[in-house]
Amino acid sequence: MTKPENTGQKQSQFQKGQSGNPSGRPRGSRNKTTIAMEELLDGEADAIVRKAVEQAKNGNPVALRLCLERIIPPRRERPISFELPPIQAPTDALKATAALIAAVGAGDVTPSEAAELAKLIEGYVKSMEATDLAERIAKLEKMISNEPASK
Repeated sequence: MTKPENTGQKQSQFQKGQSGNPSGRPRGSRNKTTIAMEELLDGEADAIVRKAVEQAKNGNPVALRLCLERIIPPRRERPISFELPPIQAPTDALKATAALIAAVGAGDVTPSEAAELAKLIEGYVKSMEATDLAERIAKLEKMISNEPASK
């Protein structure tokens, strides 16, 4: 058996682009660490929770934060009070976008909130345009099918 030349590349028993396990991980299989941790904590969860609550009551800031985060999870998004002009036609999107920009400038809406709202406006306008296009095509097809055949 000859030794491979030192090319600076890692030698592998598998060919490039081929998985060592083409079937993948079996369905329902669980990580050994997760199973071990569950076995370790099995039956101890109540005592651990009681201890965390006790520590929080005694003023431990980490335990207090942990307990509060479980009782009242941090809010990822907040509802915003913002009057968006109605969008009846794609051209109304300009007014809605201008209102968003004004709200950001006034500090009523954060730039990231405005970006998310702008995506909603864009999606709504695209839906309107697609619906309008479908209606126009249907009208044209109906007009063509109603025309008498020319000789």
